[in-house]
Amino acid sequence: MPFIQIDVTRDGVTKEQKQKLILGATQLLKDVLSKDFSLTHVIIREVETDNWGVAGEQVTEIRKQLNKQEK
Repeated sequence: MPFIQIDVTRDGVTKEQKQKLILGATQLLKDVLSKDFSLTHVIIREVETDNWGVAGEQVTEIRKQLNKQEK
């Protein structure tokens, strides 16, 4: 029973996009590893941007800086 976990930041991922991720990831395991489509489990976790860091900074702060630069 394959298990796939996808972590994304919680900022506007739609239900339709999540469905595409679930289908695509399931299909990928079927195509590459010959895993049974009906037994593949996918979980999508949404993480607040305050709880996600890149290069020592919170994503919240990185995005604030990017928004300032775009203005």
